[in-house]
Amino acid sequence: MTTLLGVELTDRPVLVVGGGPVAARRAEALADQGARVHVVAPHVCEPLADLVVAGRARWSDREVIETDLDDVWLVHTATGERTTDAAVVGWATARRVFCVDAGGPRRPAAGTARTPATARAGDVLVGVVSTTGADPRRTVQVRDRLAAHLRAGDVDLRRRRAAADRGRVVLVGGGPGDVGLLTVAGRRALAEADVVVADRLGPTDVLDELPADVEVIDVGKSPGHHPVPQDEINRILVEHAQRGRLVVRLKGGDPFVYGRGGEEVVACRAAGVPVTVVPGVSNAFAAAAAAGIPLTHRGVVGAVHVMNGTDGWSAAALTGLRDRSCTVVVLMGVAALPGLVRDALSGGVDPEVPVAVVEQATLPDQRVTRGALHEVAALCGARGVRSPAVVVIGEVARPGLLDVPQGEPVDALSPDPARMGA
Repeated sequence: MTTLLGVELTDRPVLVVGGGPVAARRAEALADQGARVHVVAPHVCEPLADLVVAGRARWSDREVIETDLDDVWLVHTATGERTTDAAVVGWATARRVFCVDAGGPRRPAAGTARTPATARAGDVLVGVVSTTGADPRRTVQVRDRLAAHLRAGDVDLRRRRAAADRGRVVLVGGGPGDVGLLTVAGRRALAEADVVVADRLGPTDVLDELPADVEVIDVGKSPGHHPVPQDEINRILVEHAQRGRLVVRLKGGDPFVYGRGGEEVVACRAAGVPVTVVPGVSNAFAAAAAAGIPLTHRGVVGAVHVMNGTDGWSAAALTGLRDRSCTVVVLMGVAALPGLVRDALSGGVDPEVPVAVVEQATLPDQRVTRGALHEVAALCGARGVRSPAVVVIGEVARPGLLDVPQGEPVDALSPDPARMGA
């Protein structure tokens, strides 16, 4: 019967016998765990040689002898030679030292220990072994399924934290709203969180999946209504992290695309709080894709300009629209749309430039309003368009751009290379 143990090998001597690729993988894994690795083999492969040159292992270039096992905590033998591996296993057994035998072609492993197939999620390490003898293919398949489950954030991965533990902050880009577009890394961060500081946008449904004892702090903002100012959000993040908690700042879209994530990173660093960023699917790109609008399209346009509607037009954005050289994506632009249209028209932009306004992108109540530049503000007003919405301006927003013409030959569907300067 096999017992699965977690073995602490940091700064403890471990012997690896063999110089091939299998021995190299075992030696590198042991070195990663902090073990003092001694490799014994007449010759070593390049990865093992690199490990030695890097000072992560020492090498004795000779055949293994029995005294090599003196004072070691664990032995791995991977020579591929039946007699040598059997001798190493026998010496280890006599010394009551666990020995992993990597086996070899057409022979089973004969050691007193086996290395599990492992998967890591944060500070959790999961190992899989078979209790009926070595069965690498099955253990790897089980490991991979467990790893997928952990990566999906379906397991509560929080650890009990001591008072002296150092907290940290993770800024998670939640994407445009559909929980399915939250990244695997974002879900894993939420599975480890003690506190979640959440916006009103993004995948808010995921909050219902959190354990009941995870503290959720709502700091959502809406146009013209900011009940929790940014300085207060920064203070909340820092204060909870300083209490030793893992704090996830769940944001809509991507933290670094008009998400004020940079300000939150600066606040954490100024307070000495460790902070990392998990990128998200930006609303600037997701909304257009969800509406079937390619922001770039060969033969039509090859550049994208993203802007904040409350800041007004930049010279670069107006130039791109006038010469039809780029698509302009406007975030937070619903309230500002009438003024943006007025200024664009007075700035020389063609009144017939196509515009699409995508509300509630990726969610069940997504709605798209299309019109020419000169009429789109009135159309949106008549339809009661509300934020959150993303405005896409440019030729790519023209209805039917991706439709296949009836009876059109396949060759005719490719854009003319001459239009792209090819």
